[in-house]
Amino acid sequence: MILIALAGVGAGAINAVVGSGTLITFPTLVALGFPPVTATMSNAVGLVAGSSAGTWGYRRELRGQWHRLKWQIPASFLGAGTGAWLLLHLPEKVFTQVVPVLLVLALALVVVGPRIQTWARNRAEASGRSVDHVSAGRMTALVAATFAVGVYGGYFTAAQGIMLIAAMGALLPEDMQRMNAAKNLLSLVVNVVAAVAYTVVAFDRISWLAAGLIAAGSLIGGFLGAHYGRRLSPNVLRAVIVVVGLIGLYRLLTV
Repeated sequence: MILIALAGVGAGAINAVVGSGTLITFPTLVALGFPPVTATMSNAVGLVAGSSAGTWGYRRELRGQWHRLKWQIPASFLGAGTGAWLLLHLPEKVFTQVVPVLLVLALALVVVGPRIQTWARNRAEASGRSVDHVSAGRMTALVAATFAVGVYGGYFTAAQGIMLIAAMGALLPEDMQRMNAAKNLLSLVVNVVAAVAYTVVAFDRISWLAAGLIAAGSLIGGFLGAHYGRRLSPNVLRAVIVVVGLIGLYRLLTV
């Protein structure tokens, strides 16, 4: 119980800062003997509390983003519902075999994201448009990417934060901390949808003790992560994302 609660604290803090907290709690539950699907469902339910804390902690940075979020939130909602349905109906190995590939691609996008943003800004300046202008094509791509990450998050939840930041970093002329705030909100939407779906459809397959311990721990961790995460520079935050992602990739391949 102590190990699960501590894993929840770590997951809540990491989710608030970069995402991928599931890569702490999920391996912990599996290592303690929980079946993988039970671990996934219990973890998704428990991390709702931490996601709420992280979103609240970053509420200042959400200002001025609602013109995009009004499209991204429904995309996350629908994607999460689709992903939860997949978890409940498809063999577990079908999707988990794809997870390492998706994580590698996301980390690559995080690394090259600044160069893509610079290219987008230079192109906007050359055409006489505002550097903050987001074309209809890029907005469409952003909403599609948000939906795809929602599907992934509804199925497995791990590293969805990294993938969201990677997509937004590649498509938006935004500050890292503001993207992190949007990531927290969209991850919360996915976690809530997945948790409700699992509770309604597979109530007996959830370990409510584990979910409660993760919830308590992640609530504390979420507030801590939001408090200290906004003090990090964009480059440091990007480096933390890559390091956490690589550790998560290793755990995914060895669990």
